[in-house]
Amino acid sequence: MPPAPTTTAESSRAGDFARVLSRRIHEVGPLIGLVLLGIAGTYLNPDFATVDNILNVLTRTAFIGIIAIGMTFVIISGGIDLSVGSMAALIAGSMILLMNAIAESIASPVLVVVIGIVFALVLGALFGLAHGLLITKGRIEPFIVTLGTLGIFRAYLTYFANGGAITLDNEVSDVYSPVYYSSLLGVPIPIWVFLVTALVGGLVLNRTKYGRYVQAIGSNEQVARYAAVEVDRIKIATYVILGICVGVATVLYVPRLGSASPTTGLLWELEAIASVIVGGTALKGGEGRIAGTVIGAILLSVISNILNLTSIISVYLNAAVQGVVIIIVAFMQRSRR
Repeated sequence: MPPAPTTTAESSRAGDFARVLSRRIHEVGPLIGLVLLGIAGTYLNPDFATVDNILNVLTRTAFIGIIAIGMTFVIISGGIDLSVGSMAALIAGSMILLMNAIAESIASPVLVVVIGIVFALVLGALFGLAHGLLITKGRIEPFIVTLGTLGIFRAYLTYFANGGAITLDNEVSDVYSPVYYSSLLGVPIPIWVFLVTALVGGLVLNRTKYGRYVQAIGSNEQVARYAAVEVDRIKIATYVILGICVGVATVLYVPRLGSASPTTGLLWELEAIASVIVGGTALKGGEGRIAGTVIGAILLSVISNILNLTSIISVYLNAAVQGVVIIIVAFMQRSRR
């Protein structure tokens, strides 16, 4: 006798199982990739698995990782920001100029640093607010707005630096340097800030009404409007969050070198976007996870670290590797929503 035809219910269950399995594989894919890279890196160079190297990788990941957390909100909502590297450069130059200027009239270098940090966070929030307003109220595509401000931010930094570098005064620099170079419980401060930012971002995205609205807007903005979601306000807030994250990353970055130049933050937008999509966030919006973004940022840093330690290919091709990763992941996501 011929086999009995598959029932509709059985087909539906099989389809549901396949979708769930595919989703689980997609969620753990970045983590599996990170583990495999770690094994490969240890095999290629034993120094890769040392505690010092791991802490160094995580510290260098912190800048891009913090920005990528903010970028996750923007991309999930269906937006994009190409200006974060240039924004970081302008914030860095501006806060150094401010701290140098007020150091002459304020006796306490600690107070000067605190004022500089607050100024950086406020400036980042204002830049994000400007992006959000131009995109929502001005009805301009995010790509166009942030491509324009990319040039504006870096041009002004170059103008303020007169084509050179803006350097922090030595006395203020000595007080500020522990923000990057100090450790807490043996772990560098930037890693702690990265961890706290990730935890807060994950809670906001997954445990608040705002986070659900961000995902709803990215899935279908028109339906979200019909559901009485204040789409414009939510979108503006995503860019403000990203601007603050850029400010936090800049606050950690400035004491590393104590200066800002036209090359500061170069290609940070590429690394941040790559971290987000490698971490599993849908490039078209509507779906994403902060944990995935964190893993994506670490994964890209590990790739760069392995290239530096092994010289498999030139370190000058790091950006090319990241570009290839973006294209491959975008190709794999072409049918996802």
